[in-house]
Amino acid sequence: MSPVDADGRPRCAWPSDNLAMIAYHDTEWGVPLRGDKALFAKLILDGFQAGLSWAIILRKRDAFLRAFDGFDPDKMARYTAARRKKLLADPGIVRNRQKVDSAIGNARAFLELREAGVRFGPFLWQFVDGVPQQNKWKTSRQIPAKTKQSEAMSKALVGKGFRFVGPTIVYAFMQAVGMVNDHLVTCYRHRELQG
Repeated sequence: MSPVDADGRPRCAWPSDNLAMIAYHDTEWGVPLRGDKALFAKLILDGFQAGLSWAIILRKRDAFLRAFDGFDPDKMARYTAARRKKLLADPGIVRNRQKVDSAIGNARAFLELREAGVRFGPFLWQFVDGVPQQNKWKTSRQIPAKTKQSEAMSKALVGKGFRFVGPTIVYAFMQAVGMVNDHLVTCYRHRELQG
C-alpha cells in the first residue's frame, strides 16, 4: 500500500518525507518526455546517479545545470581540458572523473547521432514502440531493476558511443521519462499517467 501524505493522496513510498522528492514524484517522475535535449539531460543526470541516491542528484540538479551549460550537447562537446578540470573542482556537482568524462563524451555521441540524421527522442522511444508501457505493480518489490527493453536500449546506446548507460541506469531513466509507468497502482499518479 502506498503511504498517504499530509495532503491525503496515496503515493509511491520512495519519496518518503523528502519534500523535494515528493514534488519530483508528483510533477516529473513518469511524465512522458520526448524532446531530444531534455532526454539527453535526463540521461546524463541518471548516469551521475549511478551508485548514489536520486535525492543527492535532485539536490544538486541546479548546480549541474549551471556547470554543464544546461546540458546543451553542442556546448558540452566542445569542453576543453581546462573546462573538465573546472568541473572536477566544482563542489556543487558529483566530482567523479569517469562520470564527468562520460557526460562530455555522451554529448559528442549525441551530436554524431544528430549528424547522421537520427533524432535522439525517437531513437530512444523506439524501444517501447513510441508508447509508454503501463505497468500494474502492487508493491515496489515487483518493479524490476532492468528489462529486455532497457537492455536493448543500453546496448544500442553503447554501440553509438554512450557511456554510463548500463541496463539498470537505462531502466531508471525509462521510468523517469515516462517510457514506463512504474507508479504503484495504489499511487494517485498511476491513474493520472495512464492517459
